[in-house]
Amino acid sequence: MCISSLWKRITTNLSDADVRANMLALIGGKAIGLILLVTAMRIYLAPPVLAQAPAGATPAINAINTAWTLIAAFLVFAMQVGFVMLEAGFARSRESVNILVEGIVDTCICGVTFWAWGFAFMFEDGNGFIGKHGFFLKGLADTYGTTGVPLLAFWVFQFAFADTCSTVTSGAMVGRCGFIGDILYSIGVTGFIYPIIGHWAWGPDGWTTTLATPFHDFAGSTVVHSIGGAISLAGAVVLGPRLGRVFRRDGGGPMLPHNIIMGAIGGLILWFGWYGFNPGSTLSALDAQGIGRVSFNTTMAACSAGLAALFYVYARVGKWDLGITTNGFLAGLVAITCPCYWVSPTGAFFIGIVAGFVVIWAIDCLEYLRIDDPIGAVPVHLAAGIWGTLSLGLFATGAYGAPTATGADTSAGMIVKGLFYGGGTSQLVAQAIGSFSICAATLVVAFVLMYAVNMTGTLRISKEGELEGLDSHEHGMLAYPEYVIHGYEPVPTSMGGGHARL
Repeated sequence: MCISSLWKRITTNLSDADVRANMLALIGGKAIGLILLVTAMRIYLAPPVLAQAPAGATPAINAINTAWTLIAAFLVFAMQVGFVMLEAGFARSRESVNILVEGIVDTCICGVTFWAWGFAFMFEDGNGFIGKHGFFLKGLADTYGTTGVPLLAFWVFQFAFADTCSTVTSGAMVGRCGFIGDILYSIGVTGFIYPIIGHWAWGPDGWTTTLATPFHDFAGSTVVHSIGGAISLAGAVVLGPRLGRVFRRDGGGPMLPHNIIMGAIGGLILWFGWYGFNPGSTLSALDAQGIGRVSFNTTMAACSAGLAALFYVYARVGKWDLGITTNGFLAGLVAITCPCYWVSPTGAFFIGIVAGFVVIWAIDCLEYLRIDDPIGAVPVHLAAGIWGTLSLGLFATGAYGAPTATGADTSAGMIVKGLFYGGGTSQLVAQAIGSFSICAATLVVAFVLMYAVNMTGTLRISKEGELEGLDSHEHGMLAYPEYVIHGYEPVPTSMGGGHARL
């Protein structure tokens, strides 16, 4: 009798789709966690694959460059504050707490995965597609390569970059992504997609750097921003739009932000952090001309992009739009991140102007395709990242060589020259190959990841949970408990796609 009653309860519960989804998520999550734990223990307790290099075989530690790299790392990490403020400000109030919790937890996940295997996949040699040793940083030299920067300091710098990519991915998924789903895809992003595909461009033997004309990405327009933007696009497509979202072509427009002031302040904090992102990528304070030029170019591209976006939108709708100006200067920062070391101030000015237009065109495209990206992650990071990567093949002057631990190397093999400076199309073709390959591969893998997480039933929050608001439903708290917050209705805008209305 007891057995038959138990069997009836089991079959009754399994007939419920929600119960099946929860069981699959629970069992799948535990299985994945167990596999990762056992694998980590096996790798960590195993003897090093490579013996520690003798002290005399590694470059001496350069204290000045180490301090410079760590200060830059701290600036890049501070961008997390900017990201959560930008996203929370441009989103609705009922998902603000969710954005901050996701940002903090993604950072923690990134730290563990990038230490355990992500750094090894990305920055250690193996083949053109993936690094094969250095898990848990075991068996590696005291300094990284020829930088003169201690391995652990270099790790902190690169961890901040990986964390940036991880945070970018969540922007297009705001307002309807379940918290467990966020954890699952974050492990996939920081543990596998970013480090493995990033190895292609930044690994010591990455295949894009072995082309006849090597692919270049100084600080990550492709490696950080295009990868993050492509994952954002996949997530937004798989999730679908937020409930009640009416697109421009259907007579609506983006939902209003709950605090555009907070969003703009977050954007300015990101701009400040970019002075660690770009100049810090020299890894050398001794390259005084290089870091000065990169800092100037970073500033100029942001300024020209912000102005271009501001005036372009004013010409369309007759309003001076704060939100689109913010995303405009962010697009300029993303675009200049790849070519900042190799272009002149004039080149940076024009790269920024084009980025200001590109981000708006990308917004219009998403609206037409009915893809809901509340923060503008895809236009800012994917579209502007692609433009910035290609711009190197146009604007590289051929005058600045390559950064080293002691300054620029201007030998013939290190010169990067673009089409507009007599370099022909070879660098432009190399940039196109690298950008297309990395973006296409990321999109394919990201769609597989997102659909896999979606199958667990954890990627998209339930209809009831979305209507209630993620803050209350997922976290049991509100960002503004003193106020009665009513549900938002989509508000059509004259521009439709303008990110001041996100």
